[in-house]
Amino acid sequence: MTSYTFTRELRLLTPAQFKSVFSNPIKASSAEITLLAVPNSEQHPRIGLTVAKRFVKRANQRNRIKRVIRDSFRLHQHDIPNIDIVVLVRNGVMEMENAELHKLIEKLWRKLSRRYNG
Repeated sequence: MTSYTFTRELRLLTPAQFKSVFSNPIKASSAEITLLAVPNSEQHPRIGLTVAKRFVKRANQRNRIKRVIRDSFRLHQHDIPNIDIVVLVRNGVMEMENAELHKLIEKLWRKLSRRYNG
């Protein structure tokens, strides 16, 4: 059976891992969210989240956004190629409802997969 857990292996943990993504990424973006990705040598995709205080002031709002993005990644991890992804959040994301945010991030996963495979 396919596992939908979100373990440590699925996360970018060190600054070096984040830095490698910023070097020469494939991009997929909307007005509120940008995804940067580079191929990795793992057998699965990995994700790192950056939600800046300057765009989302309150911690509970930042946590909500990260939770929705992580959950979406967890459910779509098997459709995403073996890449390291950094999610950057910009202005306007705070006004979005959870369902709206989920739909947007889903669309970005598909866009990123197409760019990577295409």
